[in-house]
Amino acid sequence: MSTVAPTQWKSGPAPQDPQGWIERAAEVAAVLATDAAARDKAAATPYAEVQLLKDAGLVTLLGPAEHGGGGQDWPTAYRVVREVAKADGSIGQLLGYHYLWNWAARLVGTREQWTEVEARAAREQWFFGGAVNPRDSDVVVTEDGDELVFTGRKTFSTGSKVSDVTVLEGVLDGTDQHIFAIVPSDSAGLSFHDDWDNIGQRLTESGSVTLDGVRTPWASAAGYVDKVFQPRVYNTLNVPTIQLVFVSFYLGIAGGALETAATYTRTKSRSWLHGGHEKAVDEPYVLDRFGDLTAKLWAVEALADAVALEGQKLHDEPDAVTEQTRGAFEVRVAAVKARATDVALEITNGIFEVTGARATASAEGLDRFWRNVRTHTLHDPVAYKRREVGRHVLTGDLPEPTWYS
Repeated sequence: MSTVAPTQWKSGPAPQDPQGWIERAAEVAAVLATDAAARDKAAATPYAEVQLLKDAGLVTLLGPAEHGGGGQDWPTAYRVVREVAKADGSIGQLLGYHYLWNWAARLVGTREQWTEVEARAAREQWFFGGAVNPRDSDVVVTEDGDELVFTGRKTFSTGSKVSDVTVLEGVLDGTDQHIFAIVPSDSAGLSFHDDWDNIGQRLTESGSVTLDGVRTPWASAAGYVDKVFQPRVYNTLNVPTIQLVFVSFYLGIAGGALETAATYTRTKSRSWLHGGHEKAVDEPYVLDRFGDLTAKLWAVEALADAVALEGQKLHDEPDAVTEQTRGAFEVRVAAVKARATDVALEITNGIFEVTGARATASAEGLDRFWRNVRTHTLHDPVAYKRREVGRHVLTGDLPEPTWYS
């Protein structure tokens, strides 16, 4: 992939409204699409791809405008992720996770902490990675005077080698308190391993990481004041926010699969010899399937956009978020996550029914869409998302905030 950014990005002004940023993301996607299948096969560390995101200004989309950021909101960020993921699901995931980790300081930290982080991140174009897996207590945090020392290993660390800074998570020794802190990705003791070898999302740099005495000041512990955590209900909004990131790149991958399949059908597919039609685009079953899959995608995209707007209301007034409003939002997120999962899997599998046997050639790379969706949709069981919705409908119960709900 070329590392040269389009000239208009360097000489022209940054987009000024959501539609402008979505169009910028589509321009990025067009660059990524030129060799997406080849890059997926190579599975090389995506340094050039991340630089492309920086050159386009997408990395600082959520950053404060006064410090060089885009000053945009989450509904726009989700749409940007969706556009990028149409061309490359891995890069869409990297960008979406980056947005969440960039926002994590605001979700968990004190006002002083997040204003400093967001200002520096915008000015210096930080790209965020995350060594976070709170399901397991696999990293222990100990105190050494005014410093914290992180020691252990994380199975996954999305963004790893392409990140400028990494969000660390561990459990304070002798307590059940999780501590989040942002450190430079080249910090002493922080070692990323090249062991991400899954069937999909191959360019996300999601391999394991070792923390061998990584040090950071106590003052960098997000949300802690005088070594005591300051809880807010808003802290728990990290899960529905990242779940909507998932939805965004699932839908982007599905949309990219449909667009790629449509181009293939128009230019390469042959009509069935017994069907009586000269062109594949005239085959009734082909038209029906494309219509069915497109309608399903449009429907879940509309739901995702609506839920994103509901979430933005909570982000706009973080101190006003209550257990009730947070829980109601999580139910809505669970619903769209379930539908996006099912529809994305159906689309990325179904495109082969309308493109034909020759479309399975490795050179076409159509399989990458299904592999990418299938890999990440196993992040957490979608049945539990449906359960959250069903329980709320039948009993009125709201999901209890956990690391997955």
